[in-house]
Amino acid sequence: MGRTLLLTGRPGIGKTTVIREVADRLRDRAGGFYTEEIRDQRGRRRGFRLVTLGGDEAVMAHTDLRREGRPAVGRYGVDLAAIDGVGVAALRRAVAADLVVIVDEVGKMELFSEAFRRSVRQAVEGSNPVLGTVMRGTHPWVDELRRRPEVEVLVITGENRDGMADRVWRWIGVDA
Repeated sequence: MGRTLLLTGRPGIGKTTVIREVADRLRDRAGGFYTEEIRDQRGRRRGFRLVTLGGDEAVMAHTDLRREGRPAVGRYGVDLAAIDGVGVAALRRAVAADLVVIVDEVGKMELFSEAFRRSVRQAVEGSNPVLGTVMRGTHPWVDELRRRPEVEVLVITGENRDGMADRVWRWIGVDA
């Protein structure tokens, strides 16, 4: 059974920053993806992009994607093909290559994808360490994930965020 560490906390607290710092330290020993905001020229958030550790990118949610028949979270339409084709593919490659699996994040948008939920579950049930971020709120699937015996959840706060990357690095336990 693998080990899974999920980071949670309020939006903007630094969850993705920690994930990216640890992934940078791991270099070719990690696979998966992180998310980043898409902002317009005025600095307004317009959407979210998936970025794999291998450099592939896809817009997974955007205000321009909001149309009938497409899942939505707030003002963002969600592109399931981007989540499945880029995010899920990156998770599967990481598991197959026996890497530390990075998944940023397990949130409302990603949970629309059944393939995403299956891939996360397979990673958690596998032998690879899994490092991810998870939404703060409740959701039946996420609540079940948090309760799994192989899952540890750490809350990032303003007080502990500066040392969190080092704490996660020690948790992973790989040689530098």
